[in-house]
Amino acid sequence: MTAGIEPIRCGYRSIFTPATRRERAANFEAYWAYSVEHDGEILEDQKGLTKKQQILTRFQSNPVRSCQPLPGPEGFYRNYVKMQDDPRTLDRKTLLLTFLYKFARHEFVGISAAWGASSRITESTSMIAKIGRYHLCEEFSHMRLFHEMFRTFRLDKVEWVPLGKWMGRMYRLFPRVPEAFMAPPAFVTELMGLTVYQHIDGVLDEILADEPEARDRVRELLKEIMTDELPHVGQRRNFIGPVGLGAARLFVEPMYRAFFRDVPETRLLFDLDHMVRDGKTFDYSTIAPEMIEKSWVPSYCKASSRSEDGA
Repeated sequence: MTAGIEPIRCGYRSIFTPATRRERAANFEAYWAYSVEHDGEILEDQKGLTKKQQILTRFQSNPVRSCQPLPGPEGFYRNYVKMQDDPRTLDRKTLLLTFLYKFARHEFVGISAAWGASSRITESTSMIAKIGRYHLCEEFSHMRLFHEMFRTFRLDKVEWVPLGKWMGRMYRLFPRVPEAFMAPPAFVTELMGLTVYQHIDGVLDEILADEPEARDRVRELLKEIMTDELPHVGQRRNFIGPVGLGAARLFVEPMYRAFFRDVPETRLLFDLDHMVRDGKTFDYSTIAPEMIEKSWVPSYCKASSRSEDGA
């Protein structure tokens, strides 16, 4: 096999597969067409999208609530913003929910900063700028789905609290960094999100074994989010050329470890080494076929799009 071509696994190539500038440009066009078809019209004043609003309404019109409250709801509220107790004293349901909040909170702060730094969509806006604005509306839609997860467990008082002064400043500066420097860490951030959601899905059957209806609802909500995160990973990959691709691969482990170092629930719920390996080796073969059918995959990550010699 020619050097630089990633190995094929179950019909898909690694997300780190090299791609030409022309391939990446074509994939931006394909991603934009997919996004408009998949999510409908943008609702900028609501930071939403028409089809995402319909999905949210469907969930809210058919609510599912856990049969029993958490063993100690006050434990969740005391620890969901910042861990105050020894995490080893908390039950696994509470740990999962406080972990979910902490991860989603970073998402919320990041997209809020990026929204303030971007412009409204107009007819004259470039396709890349439109993709960025659309992408943020998808992410805000995800925050509403996260709220539904908390409501499923009768946690109705969850608020998205700002991060500390230093972290908040970093998130505000990040959208203003030149694209060439921002692209690799932004891509790894998206990849980390998808990795986390896969690992959350992997523990639901065990942690929520006594709440099958609530478990199934959380999984439904999670899969709606993952269906968007899959193309987000591919879309962010489109920004990266050969040099940035090498940097992104190197960033995976230190970025994953740095982020989760401040989330003490992680080591009690997941295998961080496994997460890192999954990030480094990600390809779309790990995703359920029915989810792939609803999502979007870069052409250069499909084995059928290239011959073995990279033609």
